[in-house]
Amino acid sequence: MRIVERTESREPCVEAGWKAYDYHLDGRIDREFVLSLRPLGSLLFMENLKKPFFKIEADHYIIKGVVGSEFFRVAQQDDSIDEVLRERIQIKNYAMREVAHALQNKQV
Repeated sequence: MRIVERTESREPCVEAGWKAYDYHLDGRIDREFVLSLRPLGSLLFMENLKKPFFKIEADHYIIKGVVGSEFFRVAQQDDSIDEVLRERIQIKNYAMREVAHALQNKQV
Protein backbone atom coordinates (compact mmCIF):
# COMPACT_ATOMS: atom_id res chain seq x y z
CA MET A 1 0.00 0.00 0.00
CA ARG A 2 1.20 3.51 -0.75
CA ILE A 3 0.18 7.09 -0.15
CA VAL A 4 -1.15 8.47 -3.42
CA GLU A 5 -2.24 11.95 -2.33
CA ARG A 6 -2.30 14.35 0.60
CA THR A 7 -5.17 16.83 0.87
CA GLU A 8 -5.99 19.44 3.46
CA SER A 9 -8.63 18.02 5.76
CA ARG A 10 -12.11 19.49 5.77
CA GLU A 11 -12.04 18.96 9.53
CA PRO A 12 -8.98 20.75 10.95
CA CYS A 13 -7.82 20.09 14.50
CA VAL A 14 -9.32 23.32 15.85
CA GLU A 15 -8.94 22.50 19.54
CA ALA A 16 -5.18 22.13 19.28
CA GLY A 17 -4.66 24.75 16.57
CA TRP A 18 -2.84 22.18 14.43
CA LYS A 19 -3.01 21.59 10.70
CA ALA A 20 -4.84 18.46 9.55
CA TYR A 21 -4.33 16.51 6.34
CA ASP A 22 -5.89 13.41 4.82
CA TYR A 23 -3.42 10.88 3.41
CA HIS A 24 -5.09 8.87 0.63
CA LEU A 25 -3.91 5.31 0.03
CA ASP A 26 -4.01 2.99 -2.96
CA GLY A 27 -5.78 0.34 -0.87
CA ARG A 28 -8.05 -0.08 2.14
CA ILE A 29 -6.86 0.07 5.74
CA ASP A 30 -7.02 -3.30 7.49
CA ARG A 31 -6.23 -4.61 10.98
CA GLU A 32 -2.66 -5.54 10.08
CA PHE A 33 -2.00 -2.02 8.77
CA VAL A 34 -3.33 -0.46 11.99
CA LEU A 35 -1.19 -2.71 14.18
CA SER A 36 1.86 -1.87 12.08
CA LEU A 37 1.46 1.80 13.13
CA ARG A 38 1.94 0.97 16.82
CA PRO A 39 5.62 2.12 16.89
CA LEU A 40 4.56 5.66 15.92
CA GLY A 41 2.97 6.48 19.29
CA SER A 42 0.30 5.50 21.75
CA LEU A 43 -2.24 3.35 19.89
CA LEU A 44 -5.96 3.25 20.67
CA PHE A 45 -7.64 0.62 18.47
CA MET A 46 -11.36 0.10 18.93
CA GLU A 47 -11.71 -2.90 16.65
CA ASN A 48 -15.01 -4.15 18.13
CA LEU A 49 -16.95 -1.20 16.73
CA LYS A 50 -19.12 -1.58 13.63
CA LYS A 51 -16.53 0.58 11.87
CA PRO A 52 -13.27 -0.14 13.73
CA PHE A 53 -11.49 3.09 14.64
CA PHE A 54 -7.86 3.77 15.50
CA LYS A 55 -5.91 6.73 16.86
CA ILE A 56 -2.19 7.15 17.43
CA GLU A 57 -1.01 10.01 19.62
CA ALA A 58 2.49 11.42 19.92
CA ASP A 59 3.83 14.77 21.11
CA HIS A 60 3.55 16.63 17.81
CA TYR A 61 0.95 14.70 15.83
CA ILE A 62 -2.17 12.54 15.95
CA ILE A 63 -2.96 9.90 13.32
CA LYS A 64 -6.49 8.52 13.09
CA GLY A 65 -8.62 6.51 10.73
CA VAL A 66 -11.19 3.78 10.19
CA VAL A 67 -10.61 0.20 9.08
CA GLY A 68 -11.93 -0.25 5.55
CA SER A 69 -11.25 3.36 4.59
CA GLU A 70 -8.81 4.42 1.87
CA PHE A 71 -7.39 7.35 3.86
CA PHE A 72 -6.18 8.31 7.31
CA ARG A 73 -6.01 11.77 8.89
CA VAL A 74 -2.96 13.36 10.46
CA ALA A 75 -3.25 16.39 12.74
CA GLN A 76 0.17 17.91 13.14
CA GLN A 77 1.75 20.75 15.03
CA ASP A 78 4.24 21.42 12.23
CA ASP A 79 5.28 19.90 8.92
CA SER A 80 7.99 17.59 10.29
CA ILE A 81 5.74 14.50 10.25
CA ASP A 82 4.66 15.35 6.72
CA GLU A 83 8.24 15.27 5.51
CA VAL A 84 8.78 11.85 7.09
CA LEU A 85 5.54 10.47 5.67
CA ARG A 86 6.23 11.81 2.17
CA GLU A 87 9.85 10.62 2.04
CA ARG A 88 9.67 7.32 3.86
CA ILE A 89 6.18 5.88 3.75
CA GLN A 90 6.10 3.16 1.19
CA ILE A 91 3.59 1.07 3.02
CA LYS A 92 4.28 -1.97 0.86
CA ASN A 93 4.11 -5.05 3.08
CA TYR A 94 3.41 -2.76 6.06
CA ALA A 95 6.98 -1.49 6.29
CA MET A 96 6.11 1.08 8.95
CA ARG A 97 9.19 0.22 11.02
CA GLU A 98 11.13 2.51 8.67
CA VAL A 99 8.77 5.38 9.42
CA ALA A 100 9.03 4.78 13.16
CA HIS A 101 12.81 4.76 12.89
CA ALA A 102 12.78 8.00 10.89
CA LEU A 103 10.49 9.62 13.45
CA GLN A 104 12.79 8.62 16.29
CA ASN A 105 15.82 10.00 14.47
CA LYS A 106 14.10 13.30 13.73
CA GLN A 107 12.65 13.35 17.25
CA VAL A 108 9.26 14.35 15.89
